[in-house]
Order: sequence, then C-alpha cells, then structure tokens
Amino acid sequence: MVNILSPDVYVIERDISEYAPTVNSSVVGLVGFASKGPMNKATLVTSPQNLTRVFGRPSENISGQALEGAIEILETTNQVYFVRAGDSDTATDASSTVAYGGCPAVNIAASGFGVVSSLYLKVDVSSNAGTDQYTTTKSFAIPAGTGTGGQAQAIRSIVGGSLDSDKVGLEFDTTTSTTGFLVGSWAGSGTAMTVSAYSDSDYTVGVSAFNVLDGLGVVSAGLYGAAETGVGSGDYSSVTVFGSEINSSGLSYVAQTIHPGDGYNAGTKANGDTSGNSIELDAKGGANAVLAVNEDGTKAEEFKVSLISNADFIEDKINVGETNTTSDIIKGQLYFSGAPGDPTALTNYTDNISTIGTLEIFGGSTNPIGYDHDMVAWQDETNSGGVSGAYGINMNPRFVKPLEGTTNMTGGANGDSANQATSLIGDSSVTPKTGMQALDDDSINISMAAVPGQHDQTVQNALITLAESTQEFLAVVSPPYAVGTVQNAIDWSNGRSDTRTAAINSSWAAVYWPHTKVFSSADKKDIWLDPAVYGIRAMALTDNISETWFAPAGANRGRLTKPTEVEVILNKGDRDSLYTGGNIINPIAKFPQRGIMIFGQRTAQRKPTSLDRINVRRLMIFVMKTVRLATRDLIFEPNDEFTWALIQGVLEPLMDDIKRRRGIIDFRVVCDDTVNTPARVDRNELWTKVIIKPTKTAEALVFEINLTSQSADLGNL
Repeated sequence: MVNILSPDVYVIERDISEYAPTVNSSVVGLVGFASKGPMNKATLVTSPQNLTRVFGRPSENISGQALEGAIEILETTNQVYFVRAGDSDTATDASSTVAYGGCPAVNIAASGFGVVSSLYLKVDVSSNAGTDQYTTTKSFAIPAGTGTGGQAQAIRSIVGGSLDSDKVGLEFDTTTSTTGFLVGSWAGSGTAMTVSAYSDSDYTVGVSAFNVLDGLGVVSAGLYGAAETGVGSGDYSSVTVFGSEINSSGLSYVAQTIHPGDGYNAGTKANGDTSGNSIELDAKGGANAVLAVNEDGTKAEEFKVSLISNADFIEDKINVGETNTTSDIIKGQLYFSGAPGDPTALTNYTDNISTIGTLEIFGGSTNPIGYDHDMVAWQDETNSGGVSGAYGINMNPRFVKPLEGTTNMTGGANGDSANQATSLIGDSSVTPKTGMQALDDDSINISMAAVPGQHDQTVQNALITLAESTQEFLAVVSPPYAVGTVQNAIDWSNGRSDTRTAAINSSWAAVYWPHTKVFSSADKKDIWLDPAVYGIRAMALTDNISETWFAPAGANRGRLTKPTEVEVILNKGDRDSLYTGGNIINPIAKFPQRGIMIFGQRTAQRKPTSLDRINVRRLMIFVMKTVRLATRDLIFEPNDEFTWALIQGVLEPLMDDIKRRRGIIDFRVVCDDTVNTPARVDRNELWTKVIIKPTKTAEALVFEINLTSQSADLGNL
C-alpha cells in the first residue's frame, strides 16, 4: 500500500491482467543412438540440417531409427528434443594428433659480423612439405652499426616480427636484447633454411657472419663444423639448417572431440560415406597458430590458438589470452611423454640458451645421430665446386612448434554396442538424468515422444510409464518390423507374443502399424521406417494445419506422401480387427488411388471413455499444461473469494477460446466455496473444478437411405 501522509495525488498501479499463455503442442521428444553430439541430454534441434550437424547422419550401423525418424518429423515441426543414449563405458572420443618439431635457426651476433659497411643476408626457406617459399632467394640489406642493439635489431626491423612472420623471423635470446636468432617459420624434418652472408663492398663472404659453438667454445672466425668430430675447419659462406620432428620425447598436441562417436572419424564409411572431421594446422605463427576443424572436407571451425608453451584446451585459447569457449566439436590438450603435459614441460624446449646446451646451430632433433633430418649442411661458395658436406648433430632444437598439416580424427565409438535397453531407459537418480529420463524436464515442454526403431518391451514400457508419471506427453510405440500377420500384431499389443509378454493399456500411449517403406537419402536406399514416426508426424501436421484437438488421421491430416509401400496391405476386415473389439492398434492403410494414410486415432486405453481417442488425450495435455502455466503465479495468494474470482477470470476465457476453436462442446469452471470447503482451506488447498465436454470425432459416417413407394408422402417421413 502507498503511504498517504499528506494531501497530494496518489496513483497506484495494480496488474490484474492475467491470461492463459500459449502452449506449443508440437514439441517432440525422441530417444535413440547417434554417431555424434552430446549424450544423455535433451538437445533442441530445429531442422534436419541442424540435426545432422550436431548428431551426424543416419546410418545402418547405428542401432534404431532415431535419426531417420527425427528427419521425417522435423519436416512438420521445428522443435525436436533429441536425447542421444549411449553406454559411457564403450563410447570413446575421436582424436587427432598434431606432432611437434624443431625450426631451423642460426644465431646472429649482436653487431659487427666482421663486415666494415653494410651486410647482405640471403635467405631461402622451405615448408615442412618441402615447398620453397621464395621464388628467388630473399635478400636483406643491413646497414652496419645501425639501430639500438646493432645489426641484430636492424635485422629484426627489416625481416619483421618473430615466429609469427610469414616465412622467416628473428627471435632474441631471452637473456639479451642484442643477440638474435634467424628462424624459419616452419618446423619438421621437411623444412630447411639456407642463410648466406655477404659484405656490400666486394660481395665476398662475410667472414664473421655467424657464431657457432663447437662444444668447446666460441669459434670466432667463420662457420665451422664441430671440431671434435674430425671435420676440418674453414670459412664457409652459407649454412643450411634442417628442421626436425620430435618423436622420441612423446611431445604432441592432441585434439579430441568434446563428445564421443564414430561420426567424427574421417574417412570412407559404409556406402561411400566420406563424412567426418579432420584437424588442419597452419603453424607459421607458433604463438598465434591457426587451427581449423574440417567437417566433410569443409572448414567448420577455426581458432587462433597458442600451441607453444601451454597445456590449455583449444576452445579456451581460441584467441591468445582469452578463455571463452565456442567450439562444439573439439577440445585439445598438450601431451608430453605419452601423458597430459605439465604446462612448464614445453618451456624446456623454448627456454634460453643456457638450459638448452652448447650448440647454436638449431633444428636437429633428440634422435640418435644418423637420421637425415638431423643433418646440418654447409657449402663453400668462394670457389666453384668448392668443399661441401653434411654432418649429423645430436642436439635439442632451440625453437619448437607444432607441425603444419591435416590429420584425420580417428578412434571414436558410439557406445551403442551393448546394454542398449539400459542406455535408452536411463537413470533418473543421477544428475543430470540419462536416457529417456532426460525428457522429464518441465523446461522442454514435449507433448509427444518415441524411441524409433526400438521395440524392446522394457524400453517401450518405460517410455509409457514416464508419460503417465509426468503427464506431459503421449508415448508413441509400434510392433517390430516383420512381426507377421494382423493377428500377430494384435497378439503383440495384447502381450501374447514372443517379443511382448505384457499388454499395452494406457491413455498416455498410442500404437501404430504396419511399417512403411521410404527412401533414405543417408543410406541411399529404401528402408522400412518405424510407423511411430509417422504417427507423431501426423500429430505435428495436425497442429500446423488444424488444431491440437483434431484427429491426426484420415485423408486431411493422416495422409502420408513420402512412403511408397506398407509392410502389410490391410483390408476392411483387418482394420476392423486392429481397431475394435478391445484392440488398440491404429492402422496405416494403403488405398487405391487415395494413397497411404493413417486410418485410426485410438490411444492404448482399453476402457471405453473419451480418453480412448488421441484427439481428446492431446486436448487434455494442452489444457493441463496451459492451466498450470496460467495459475502458477497464484501460489501463496490468499485463499479467498478474490483469488477464486481471479482463477475463474483466467480459465473461463481459455475454455471459451477452445470451444470456439471446436475443441470442446461446452464447459464450466467452478471455483467457489462449494469446492473450497473449510476443510480444504484449512489444509491450505485451493480447488477448482473444470468440467468440459470434449468434441468427439466422426469416425463412422452413417447414411440411412430409405426407399419409398411412388405414392408415399415424403413430408410425413
């Protein structure tokens, strides 16, 4: 209340405009197996394209027909919650390993280079694929003694950048800002860098262009091989340093899928399917490499990531220094010596020179001497056909980076090979709930549910039980394919068959039969599709073109345009047997010239009441959901005539609207002291009685045709 203390104009706002909200009655829940995507989570998919992107394509290798069914249903509704079931003990993630290697590098002295005036460097570099990056040798002119820190700093200003450079860069020693390292921008045994040094005066060899440690001390005059090896020393004009692959250390970067499944595995699958994911790395950057996730050969995700000295997930490093997660396909982890790496482990490869060793020609690996990619080559360019040679050096590379290239993801498994019924039924006692129990969620608001292609009676019974306990949706089931004759199908629904020993009897369930033949674009052939799929599809279509409480059957709303054949051709007697006499199967019939259509709309309730029809059950699901949503905010309000009137003011317009839309014939809402007795009020209960007369469907059209004599008076008949 407003405190009225002095004369003034007071305005009080009070919102009494409550009304019943709209409820979407076309939200479908499907449970089954898939080759990709999140497991044991009700995931919203809104289109067939969205479904296959998240959960993969349908395949004969995947148990059941959940994906096939979802594609069909998504053609008539845009809200399907798909629960991918699976056994976590057998499901595995796919992965792709990005190897590491050393970059070719040479040391550049702080200043001087033994050149009086300007220095000319000529550089050639090749990628890990062995591709030359310069069509002609790249030349850099370095003025003598220029720039803070001398020529090394000047080189950096001209060459540009560091390992992020396009082809070659210059990195400074971590202990000094004047001594630098000329580094090729690729790592791996296929990459190489050749550096030549000249003065500008006579274009002769720069006698002190490179400093090399020979294991004993600095050799001050020119470039030498390791003295202790017996290789003779001399002045050489160029050095070629090869990169390496770091295999013996066990260092690698592993990109791993967020979810398990063989749909992430790249390569040829059944029927020529080449779908899957691969990891493509552009590692010229090193500290800012570009890692792409390809799907079916097309780039699906791309990240700018740091892969040099961290052990972070890729999706946590899509931009260096950022921690936002955007990937829905992969995660990544640095591995060292076959185990998840210590974030500091890799720094042992990129630390300053004192912790690396005594060699300053870099690019070799830690593998034993004799491997080709451990070679350091040199050439004397002072005379034609001069001395040249190569020698294997066992050393740690100074600059370590991941190797460029594309690798397929492998090793993913779906987890649908064992314990299928247990996986599909799930567990409601854990958080989050698993299997079909994940559908027990008020926030997803499903009104229909199925486990397409799964006909285990324990699975179907669990789905029906879940529908009854939640009172949220209609469970749609069917007999298995090739169950046999009409009598076999009836026996199955009545619990008198080898595959079903308990009869189905619930107004929260509906049974459809027989199976229909439809072309599967994923498998590129005809398949027999679970009829429960088309039962749900007809309900969603009914919501689109009519109302929820119209019968999802007949020529107007039950006609099936995609199937080409039915498993069993049903005549009038077959349909009578399936639908009447206490039987509860909704026939899918093929009529000459009229096509295939659903020709029944019974629930599985055996007792003859209004709830033995699907249109009434769906009406009640809609009404109950709407009433709950419309009145939930009235909890804890005073239990008196004012609140009673408010409830009537909300529900009567709702019922009147449904009546005008042909859902009910008549109704009455009672919320007064006749239903809210003192005993109920004392128990803090507020009761409302809603009485409705549901509209029945005309399932039998009867025309009485009378023949009379010529003398009969038609006005008296």
